[in-house]
Amino acid sequence: MSERDALLAEAARRARRYVDGVDQRPVTPSQAALADLHRFDEPLPDSPSDPLETLALLDDAGSPATVASTGPRYFGFVTGGTLPIALASAWLGSAWDQNAALPMMSPIAARLHDVTRGWLVSLFGLPDTTEVAFVTGATMANATALAAARDHQLARLGWDVQQDGLAGAPALSVVVGDRAHSTLLKALGLIGLGRGRVHRVPADDQGRLRAELLPDVVGPVIVCAQAGEVNTGAFDPFPQIASWVRDRGGWLHVDGAFGLWALADPTRAHLVRGLREADSWATDGHKWLNVPYDSGMVLLRSPENLRRSFGSVAGYLPPAGGFEAMHHGPESSQRARQIDVWAVLRSLGRAGVADLVAGACARAHRIGEALADAGLEVLNDVVLNQVLVAAGPDPTTARLISAVQQDGTCWCGPTTWNGRVAMRLSVSGWNTTDQDAEQSVEAILRCARQVGAVPVR
Repeated sequence: MSERDALLAEAARRARRYVDGVDQRPVTPSQAALADLHRFDEPLPDSPSDPLETLALLDDAGSPATVASTGPRYFGFVTGGTLPIALASAWLGSAWDQNAALPMMSPIAARLHDVTRGWLVSLFGLPDTTEVAFVTGATMANATALAAARDHQLARLGWDVQQDGLAGAPALSVVVGDRAHSTLLKALGLIGLGRGRVHRVPADDQGRLRAELLPDVVGPVIVCAQAGEVNTGAFDPFPQIASWVRDRGGWLHVDGAFGLWALADPTRAHLVRGLREADSWATDGHKWLNVPYDSGMVLLRSPENLRRSFGSVAGYLPPAGGFEAMHHGPESSQRARQIDVWAVLRSLGRAGVADLVAGACARAHRIGEALADAGLEVLNDVVLNQVLVAAGPDPTTARLISAVQQDGTCWCGPTTWNGRVAMRLSVSGWNTTDQDAEQSVEAILRCARQVGAVPVR
């Protein structure tokens, strides 16, 4: 066996060992594992060394210090796990190491993009004209869509943002719900529209934008709606918002980092009504589709709006020959993220994706119901995969969160909701079973009894 083959075989052996053990280990690393990270603190070596030794250090000191976010009981940050086919295809894709910028640079990436685009459009029930561009995550997907929206709205007034910039441009209104995700505001700042120069519309008790309070703006306007509020999972009232936008000739963008996948589950039809009327959508594959990081997607009803904002011109670039990713998004060189997405969609099929969404929602509902029955307070209507839990006064809830995280059976993060400290559970992993849900409930209630949040039974 060559040195290269031995190195790759050893990497595969170590990776398989990690995957095999992630379900059984505590979700958070031990203090000993964190202390052992000091082994990485060394000067840059003067000379080459054995790659097998480097790989061993990475695994021996690094693997124990990971958070088991690919395991079945990690409920933090709406982080999905990694389906086996997603991991396997990512391994092969890394071996290919394709630059997906242009079809000439990777015919396989270009073909998989075309196939995956068609599958996603069909799965979500979006217009046939819809184009898909792969980016790093929902933050950049939002920024990409909003840049295209900005340029389109101002072009209607004769202003070319790409040529002339924003200085002196006509006024452009941006409307967001009061519970818009912070990364949406970050995206608005990134593209020059400002985080603070927005019309904020009050939200209801579940975080839904109150459409009856949309402002009476004049001139070009972009409205940012939300599919899946990050704390409650609530969906904005899309039919009313879409009607308001159409009456003003505006652009409707939907931030659906995880909630957009509800389009794949027929049992969530009541949540997504009107969602398909938008002009653009942003989502993540590394959340509910359970592909590896990073995997964001931006979808636009009219693909020419992406080309207007992101087309590049250089003497060495070939004539157009199919979908050219570098001309439809902010990155030129880019990982072929469509490989993992294609592999998962082909393996699961339409029914499998629907089951992935429905199963997570069912387990979130089961967890919320069990915690409420035991005396904890569930602060949201569990309509999707998000559960907000309080344990009475804020200090008690904070102690509960700390106890759960230290226990290690599952991991839940802190948040604030309507002025209260809350514990947030986001059920997104493909491998979370009913048994994992029950085990997590038992651990949370055990911790709740320890901090005096529920009676000892």
